[in-house]
Amino acid sequence: MNDASDAMTLIWGWGWGWGWGWGWGWGWGWGWVLLVVQTLLGLGAAWHALLNKRDSRSALGWMVVALGLPIAGPLAYLLFGINRVRARARRSNRPSPAVSAELRSPGGAGLPVSGLSDLARAGAIISGMPLRPGNRITALRNGEQAYPAMLEAIAAAAVSVDLSTYIFENNATGHRFVEALAAAQQRGVRVRVVLDGMGEWYSPGIRRRLRRDGFDARSFNPPRLLPPNLAVNLRNHRKLLVVDRAVAFAGGINIGDRHLLAPPCIKHPVADLHFQLGGPVVGDLQRVFNDTWRQVGGDGSATVDAMDIPADEATGVTGSSQCRVIADGPDENLDQLALVLQSAVSAARHSVRIMTPYFLPSRELIAGLQSAALRGVAVTILLPERSNLPYVHWATRNLLWELLHREVRVFYQPPPFNHSKLVVVDEGYVLLGSANIDPRSLRLNYELGVEVFDPAFGAEMSGLFDALVERSRPVTGAEMAGRSLAVRTRDALCWLFSPYL
Repeated sequence: MNDASDAMTLIWGWGWGWGWGWGWGWGWGWGWVLLVVQTLLGLGAAWHALLNKRDSRSALGWMVVALGLPIAGPLAYLLFGINRVRARARRSNRPSPAVSAELRSPGGAGLPVSGLSDLARAGAIISGMPLRPGNRITALRNGEQAYPAMLEAIAAAAVSVDLSTYIFENNATGHRFVEALAAAQQRGVRVRVVLDGMGEWYSPGIRRRLRRDGFDARSFNPPRLLPPNLAVNLRNHRKLLVVDRAVAFAGGINIGDRHLLAPPCIKHPVADLHFQLGGPVVGDLQRVFNDTWRQVGGDGSATVDAMDIPADEATGVTGSSQCRVIADGPDENLDQLALVLQSAVSAARHSVRIMTPYFLPSRELIAGLQSAALRGVAVTILLPERSNLPYVHWATRNLLWELLHREVRVFYQPPPFNHSKLVVVDEGYVLLGSANIDPRSLRLNYELGVEVFDPAFGAEMSGLFDALVERSRPVTGAEMAGRSLAVRTRDALCWLFSPYL
């Protein structure tokens, strides 16, 4: 008998023993009923995992849990294991005419024939979204730059304000946004707000205040007992503000005091990057919000659809950036950002710069980064030295040696904790948005990314990245090898649970 069958025998023995124990204490009738129920639940959860999990290790792990832990195993699978949902408003996966034209263009819709044109073509196939020319993008650092620009746009709104955020804090910054939204609504502007059902728990009370003030504020996939919804995954992690379909804001910044670094600030401030976008890409961002709104039961009426006019006609914005929106989520859009990220690394000829607060890459991405470095590409990973989630930081340390061994450079940023997400390839391509590089963002969350093809903007973001590297310290292979046995064990144990962190 092999190890696997021995383990299953022990597990089943424990499960049957548990059922027999209940049978002895409760009487044979109830004991047999309970034993049958726990067996059916375990088999049902294991069968669902077998059919729906695409990673064999994940499928086997959940099957063992479901069959080996009576009642608790199937319940754990129900809460944490079922990751896919079907969006209420499905979109066709066939490329639009604009995308088809982009695929036929040898230069990737106006891009030079190079690795970037191949990357543009890959993004079109993966997302089914066109590459929009003529956009202008402004980088906004921290709440000091992002919040005034967002509030100014809301104050100037004439038709609509659409806001989707993961965390909306019930503090001074949050109250400033509520007041700005209230003033807009009093002017006759249509205001819609989507808050994540789990993100609300970070700062309770803000949605009640919004509803009390007459806003149409809705909660995305909130856990509740009645009617039952026990899913704690499947979060809407997107941060998106669209005003009058003329200007949009996207990136990593939530709404709250924690993103203000200048005094007076909270004890543990958070640095971050956000972006203001103008041009045709705003229309695609509006459609992303509209899809989210329909998912939370909002009205997809003609009032909304009437705004589906070309954004460049409404704004007259012209810029040098070609942009594509990538809407990622655990539905028909699953793996889009992961595939785009892997394509970007594979297409790199000179440099790859990655800044992320949480770094738990897939085996495929690790291999891609190693391969790029072996080809002579300068690959640099910029991480925070101290994370607000220590267990994620520890799990990351368990895998860094693989990258360092292949000449990938890794740097730790000093405090404050940097929550920014940024990928720059060959100083001509930028991937920005809300997604971290970890399984939760790339497999479980609804995320939003924007591809930007623009040498000027790429050079600007490369300069910002390099300035942060200069004030950071390099991580060395000797440092990773010098960890004590206890620390290595801690890091490895956290890494073991990395798919669920």
